Amino acid sequence: MEKRSFKWANLYLVFVFLLLYAPIAYLIYYSFNAGGTMNSFTGFTWEHYQAVFEDTRLIRIALDTLKLALSSALAATIIGTFGAIGIYYVKKRRTRNTLLSFNNILLVSPDVIIGASMLILFTMVGFQLGFTSVFLAHIAFSIPIVVLMVLPRLQEMNDSMVTAARDLGANSFQVLSRIILPSITPGILAGYFMAFTYSLDDFAVTFFVTGGGFSTLSVEIYSRARQGVSLEINALSTILFLFALGLVVGYYFIQQGLEKNKRKRTAVKDPTNHEKAVSPR
Repeated sequence: MEKRSFKWANLYLVFVFLLLYAPIAYLIYYSFNAGGTMNSFTGFTWEHYQAVFEDTRLIRIALDTLKLALSSALAATIIGTFGAIGIYYVKKRRTRNTLLSFNNILLVSPDVIIGASMLILFTMVGFQLGFTSVFLAHIAFSIPIVVLMVLPRLQEMNDSMVTAARDLGANSFQVLSRIILPSITPGILAGYFMAFTYSLDDFAVTFFVTGGGFSTLSVEIYSRARQGVSLEINALSTILFLFALGLVVGYYFIQQGLEKNKRKRTAVKDPTNHEKAVSPR
């Protein structure tokens, strides 16, 4: 009975993955179509990828998108990490739960509402729309993600290490830099990668707050798709998919390296391994 249910579970997983990845495979397949349409495959060609790399506007937008994602993810990770530490060390449980609730509300709020509220805020204060407005908006919606990634690592941390460090005379900066931050490094990296990917593919919030000639790849792809389906979009989407796949693989190996180093640091010698005493005759 268990084997049968196990087989059904595998079949269900295969079905779900096929459902998710079949459209992506279809898109990648036709990015090499020489016919120029997605009706029928007439021959293999690299011309659509060549067109992507020859499009100077698209290359500039891709570089701007990458710069935006890297910088906003870094800022959100710094703010979110210290925010998570602050929430974790709040003494009153009711206050801590209230702060977590405010953080979780931003996670479940629709992107349209966040984008519209950001647009209203920037309009009210007379802030010019452009790179800076998109940068601030991406930081705002990425911070709750970082907090959510870092908090579980703080809860797994051994608080007695912090207490022992303070008893030995360590100041707050030493406790933070030598005990807390090294203990939650995997959570910080996870938060950064999540913030980076959210920023990289965000459309709704960016669509509301962009302006002044600044654009991102998601907005640009949407604008071009409205003018008509082009296989250049397929080629660009394929490149983005492979880039995201590379990030996932890189993050996996980084996590494996961190876990391996952690096991080495926490490994202890066998306490029973002592020299045997030799009794005199």
